[in-house]
Amino acid sequence: MKKVLALTLITVFLTIGFTQSIVRLKDIAAFRGARDNQLFGIGVVIGLNGSGDSNKVNSTLLANMISHFGVNIDPAELKTKNTALVMVLADIPPFYKEGMRLDVVVASIGDAKSLEGGLLVQTPLYGADGKVYAVAQGSISIGGQEVKGSSNLQKRYKVVGYIPSGAIVETEIPASIVDKDTVTILLNNPDITTAARAANAINVKFNSNIAKAVDPGSIKVTIPKAFKNDIITFLSILEGIEVAPDQPAKVIVNERTGTVIFGGEVKISDFSLSYGNFNITIKSGKIMGKEETEATTGNLVAALKALGATPQDIIAILQTLHEAGVLYAQLVVM
Repeated sequence: MKKVLALTLITVFLTIGFTQSIVRLKDIAAFRGARDNQLFGIGVVIGLNGSGDSNKVNSTLLANMISHFGVNIDPAELKTKNTALVMVLADIPPFYKEGMRLDVVVASIGDAKSLEGGLLVQTPLYGADGKVYAVAQGSISIGGQEVKGSSNLQKRYKVVGYIPSGAIVETEIPASIVDKDTVTILLNNPDITTAARAANAINVKFNSNIAKAVDPGSIKVTIPKAFKNDIITFLSILEGIEVAPDQPAKVIVNERTGTVIFGGEVKISDFSLSYGNFNITIKSGKIMGKEETEATTGNLVAALKALGATPQDIIAILQTLHEAGVLYAQLVVM
């Protein structure tokens, strides 16, 4: 029965080989001090042709804006569904100067039906310290065309929109990556082995012990005297140094979708398992069968699929192996 059922199920298995690829430090790390900052503000979108908010809050904001031009209007007279109160969000990368532009996300706060065709009125964007660092304004795009006559395509979400290059930086956020003639490299995924390899690669590149792994997530590098007056060139050399990053073996399973993601070389210890119609034996590092293969997760899953195991069968077996302590990898169940 299980073999018949396996033919009717859609099985998805994604295999990710955890082989040691050579990558640039730039791709797996960043310099301490070079970080993005989040900006936010509250604004008003106009020109919505009746699809805006039904409350009076946006009318009050508009009345306050108009008063700056010397015109006093009762907010009640501005009650209209052509406007909407929105939250405006943006990320400002490090080293952005005055006049540079940022992409903006706009999301409805009230009960507006759609922001399509709307125009965001000039909105100051604040940092976590309460200071204004950018100003946003522009036409809102919600992307694509309306879906008609098809139930297989997702309809547009009309209360969140985007303004490409819709904000102008007004104040640069100070950033410094040099501290007492040293720079610190932060790994995107902290790992002891990767940090040690990165420090060693830097020392080999400069033929000097200028780098030291402080902890699994950071490497401190002393700036050589030859680069004291040319920090950017030194940093560019560091970014281009190649390293073989390491990471722990993982097996990730999603019981809802029947998806299994694993490293093909994840090792499995010797064991014998009886599960339903399946009898599995691994002995001396080999999966027993007509053709003996190396005891890895990839080979085990391939053998189980050949026998007609469903995704649910394979997930249950992997969980059992992990509980028994014979699966040499982290098991993550989603």
